[in-house]
Amino acid sequence: MAKISKADLIKLQKTLKTDAAIGDKFGITRQAVHQLRQKYGIDYNKGKNKERNDKIKSLFKQGVTGAKIAKMVGVSVSQAYRIASIGAPKKAAPKKAAKKAPAKKKKK
Repeated sequence: MAKISKADLIKLQKTLKTDAAIGDKFGITRQAVHQLRQKYGIDYNKGKNKERNDKIKSLFKQGVTGAKIAKMVGVSVSQAYRIASIGAPKKAAPKKAAKKAPAKKKKK
């Protein structure tokens, strides 16, 4: 694992923002950066995510499509839909029709 101090990791997190970007700089995976953050007790950039998530929810309420939102904020389409659904009331699953028992044949 790369030799990154806690202070360096905090500083890099403020400038590079993502684990993937930090990993690219040091030639390690984003998972390795995540493990270092866990080891040092450093949390991810919650504030940035909250602002982004609020923007996504607002755009969905305005009727903007998931694909357009994804391009605008730099996330995948599925992540845009997932974020938009956080805190939204759950939709009830449609009721399945009961299966009818096969009709019995009449004996002649």
